[in-house]
Amino acid sequence: MSYPSRDEILASSKGWVASFLNFFPGLGSGYLYQRRWKPYFFTITASTVWFASGIFLQGASEPSQFEQIIGISGLFFISIVTVIEANLAFKKASNKTKAEKEKIISTNKKGWFK
Repeated sequence: MSYPSRDEILASSKGWVASFLNFFPGLGSGYLYQRRWKPYFFTITASTVWFASGIFLQGASEPSQFEQIIGISGLFFISIVTVIEANLAFKKASNKTKAEKEKIISTNKKGWFK
C-alpha cells in the first residue's frame, strides 16, 4: 500500500473550498483543509502580529474610525493573499499530478500503438 504524496493530497482537495475557507474567516482555515501546516501557522502569526500591533499602537485610547478601517483592511489583505496562494498551490499540484499520471499511462502502453 502506497501513501499519497503531498501533491496528491493537495490536488484531491477542492480549490474553491480552500479559497472560501481562507477568505471567509480570514485566518487560513483553508490551509487546514488542504493539510498545509506551514502556511497556516504563518497566516495565524501574521494575523496575531497585526492584531497585537494595532492594540500596541492604539494604547489606552478608543480607536478612531480611520484606525478601524486600517485594521479591517489589513485583515482583508491577509485573507486575499491567502485565497490567491491557496488557489495557485492547488492548481500547481493538480497540474503536477495530472502530468505524472499521463507519464505513467504513456510508459505503461504496450503493443503496436505506443
